[in-house]
Amino acid sequence: MARTAGDLLPKFTLSTKVGYFPGRDGGEHCLNPVRLRAAVERAADDLGREPDLVFLHNPEHSLRETTSHGRDMLAQACAALDNSVAKGLCAAWGVASWDPSPLLDLIDPTTPRPSVLMVRAGLLVGIGTLDAADALIKAWDLGNRTVWGMSPFGGSAGAPVWARIDPRVFLRDGSRFSRVQAAFRTAYHLPRVDSVAVGTDDPAHLGELVDALVGEFEERTIREYRGLLRDRSRDQPV
Repeated sequence: MARTAGDLLPKFTLSTKVGYFPGRDGGEHCLNPVRLRAAVERAADDLGREPDLVFLHNPEHSLRETTSHGRDMLAQACAALDNSVAKGLCAAWGVASWDPSPLLDLIDPTTPRPSVLMVRAGLLVGIGTLDAADALIKAWDLGNRTVWGMSPFGGSAGAPVWARIDPRVFLRDGSRFSRVQAAFRTAYHLPRVDSVAVGTDDPAHLGELVDALVGEFEERTIREYRGLLRDRSRDQPV
């Protein structure tokens, strides 16, 4: 990115992630504070400038394997990123979590609070993940302007599911938009987030999503949908 954008980089807000490292069998998650600090320093060196935001990448992967010291591990990892901000290695830090459920029992008022929380968002997210995201937002006392969504299409906007359902019912004037646009716009309310991260490798697709931002939600339809998800989860066999 630094090689391609050159002197345009200062015009962008840059975010990156740390906590996922090369390992013997591929990648491995790690919350070791020393490795996290080194990764933040390396990101700044590679970019030629300090990142505006550094996310702790899916900390639940490391915490699932550790039952006795999970609370301390998470607190120390958060403190390492908090310290990176204090040292000027990045402007802010956050937590990106694919499944926030394991984090809920591991934070308390002494855990450093991130500036941003990023969670999965959109119509393919289950009610358990949506509820866990809402609970974590509340526990960390984050407003919606400090919450990001990711993977609004569950991996691909070209997946067969988007031809089988019509997300335009979630918008007040859905006929103005494509199904992909409606799915993207709806992701801002499942859960409620201020920004949604998407890939930028296809400028036409990115432009289509930007055009969808003028769409207005049907709040009642969103509530009804979450209610249907909850009812369905209760009916699932244990």
